[in-house]
Amino acid sequence: MHVVVIGTGIVGVCTAAWLQRDGHQVTFLDPREAGEACSFGNAGSLSPSACLPVGMPGMWKKVPGWLLDPLGPLTVRGTYLPAAMPWLLRFLRHSSPAEVVRIATAMRNLLAPIFDNYGPLLAHANAQGLVRRSGCLYVYSGREIARQWQWGMDLRRRLGVEMRDVAQDELETLEPDLRGKFRFGILAPENGSTLDPSELVKALYAQCIRDGASKVSDLATGFVRRGDTVTGVRLAEGDVLDCDGVVIAAGAWSGSLTRMLGTRIPLETQRGYHVTVNSSNLQLKHTVMAVEHNMMVNPMAKGLRLAGSVEFAGLKAPPDYRRSAVLLSRGKDMFPHLDASRSTEWMGHRPCLPDSMPVIDRAPRVSNVWLGFGHGHVGMCGGATTGRELANLVAGRPTGVDLSPFSAARF
Repeated sequence: MHVVVIGTGIVGVCTAAWLQRDGHQVTFLDPREAGEACSFGNAGSLSPSACLPVGMPGMWKKVPGWLLDPLGPLTVRGTYLPAAMPWLLRFLRHSSPAEVVRIATAMRNLLAPIFDNYGPLLAHANAQGLVRRSGCLYVYSGREIARQWQWGMDLRRRLGVEMRDVAQDELETLEPDLRGKFRFGILAPENGSTLDPSELVKALYAQCIRDGASKVSDLATGFVRRGDTVTGVRLAEGDVLDCDGVVIAAGAWSGSLTRMLGTRIPLETQRGYHVTVNSSNLQLKHTVMAVEHNMMVNPMAKGLRLAGSVEFAGLKAPPDYRRSAVLLSRGKDMFPHLDASRSTEWMGHRPCLPDSMPVIDRAPRVSNVWLGFGHGHVGMCGGATTGRELANLVAGRPTGVDLSPFSAARF
């Protein structure tokens, strides 16, 4: 088949790579360069432990206070509140204990084989050096504080995630730069990260091109259909890109494309921010999740990346880089000796669904369009497995993961 893959982020590129392994011809369709948008600016975590949804039991009590703080961990710009409120209400309905267990179980199945599914793609692209498996430390100011998050950590353990308590002495031995601020940690040794998420996507994309894929730098504006079959993708320039099948992996822009095919999916953009401290003098060996700060810290090739926070303001509003300044301030609080003399800031659009699970499915009303989007905070984590499972769907093979929780019809 000739398959048009709409999107050159991590999900689209991994899907294309797996499709090529089945002998399909791939054309990428995206006005942006590969590895930009969310794949450029995410925290770079590759975490089998990242199976908990964003909405956790009791969160509804905190949301009103967060919404009143324009620089808090979750905020909605005033003008966007009417548009975001229905989504937020659905999001909170998925935060009950029973729902969290259901969602975490499905996400654990999706994320557990991260490295098995990245492995052959990285080896083929000679990009193994961009991924490391050094573990992640969840750190707390004290053991008593950590008990506030114990329910979620225990759920991870019940789902088979290896989590090991780390007392203060060992924590400071593992990461001397954490000395003085954190007195307790939990180590997830299975976890890893990428030294540069954008370069990882670019390396996999470049290998797809070497293997015969092509790229059309244009915008998808519609589809040509014959009955329940899509025969082409309409382009902004007026042309039609003929095809035998389509994969929609366009991140936060995927919702408008599925609507053109008669399926409405409540996709929202959670705008994420990061600061990369290029001058960092730290020597971190692990990714660090500062739970009380709601911030992921990842030592990368270009510096120390500080990432976190959620803002609802749609796809068109300009960034509010005060949120990046908050991340940098928290980083300096965590690491008083941090050299932050040189840094860059970024904002991007996480594609999120109210139950914190992606859509991985065939489009409901057409026979040859497949959907892979909505990964929220775990796009890098889920990219390779999503790509493998979409290739299985295209081929009509049984999937390795139960995809029923990720159905487009669940909405």
